[in-house]
Amino acid sequence: MATIKDIANLANVSITTVSRVLNYDETLNVSPETRRRVFESAEDLSYVVAPKKKKKSKWRVGIYDSFSMEEELVDTYYLSIRVALEKKLIEKQIEFYRIDEEQNGNKPKNLDGILALGTFKKKDIEKILDFGKPCIFVDSNPDPQYYDSVIIDFNSATRKALDHLIELGHEFIGFIGGVETDMYGNRFKDLRQDVFEKYLKEKNIFNEELVKIGGYDPKDGYTNLREMLAGKVKPTAVFVANDTIAVGCYKAAFELGVKIPEDLSIVGFNDVATAKYMMPPLTTVKLYTEVMGETAVDLLIDRLTTKREVSKKIIIDTKLVIRESSAKPQK
Repeated sequence: MATIKDIANLANVSITTVSRVLNYDETLNVSPETRRRVFESAEDLSYVVAPKKKKKSKWRVGIYDSFSMEEELVDTYYLSIRVALEKKLIEKQIEFYRIDEEQNGNKPKNLDGILALGTFKKKDIEKILDFGKPCIFVDSNPDPQYYDSVIIDFNSATRKALDHLIELGHEFIGFIGGVETDMYGNRFKDLRQDVFEKYLKEKNIFNEELVKIGGYDPKDGYTNLREMLAGKVKPTAVFVANDTIAVGCYKAAFELGVKIPEDLSIVGFNDVATAKYMMPPLTTVKLYTEVMGETAVDLLIDRLTTKREVSKKIIIDTKLVIRESSAKPQK
């Protein structure tokens, strides 16, 4: 496993800077570019790509992001998928361009295909389709009848996290998450929250007081956990919608003198590269972002070489990574 020193060397910054960036230290005064370099270095060191000599491809691919650089640095889930996409394209020696940064109002010319990363509103999808090229959607599936897509099985992933906590003996389990927005701008319940509520109702241990909804960044995790712990019903465990929220939960628990996992177990979601460096290391659901990236590129190559017209939807499984932030509840 890569160390903080390895990340510091690759990012060309100090070990202290790496530690503070990975822990979302708000008092750290560094540029967004430096933060980005640290997170990308952490992701780079998570993957091992065997060097292969290949004939340079004739294809040119556009990567269309739904997230800005600032949003990538708040929740590095999409950053990790983008790094995987770029690594696979480099391995295949395929030229690529980040459309949101490259076009500046003008469409890049001579593109052969599009990799659309994230969730998109209708106007964004119209822009993507306006290129008139094969498109693979990664982490969203606007219309499986027409588009290829690579998505995560969120239902199974959420149940894995909850089964872990239930098997440990937890009955007072909280959820902290956000609100999703679809391609039409409609806001709806996060699928993880929906599965959480239905599954715990099946187990007869659901308590609506232990559900807090805000955003997906550390500040939301901090605020929502403080509110939850101030309520009449106290959780012994919390499942959060992403690892970034967990960072804020750690800070809130520390300030309140709540020990993790002795007093409160926390299970995250995504297993971003920084999760293993948290103290204690975070138990979380691993999303195979590298597999998502590789699969999306392979799907696009398949489209380009075979001219396939039938769409494919590939669902990537997940794995619960048990570390030190979850334990049996104290009696």
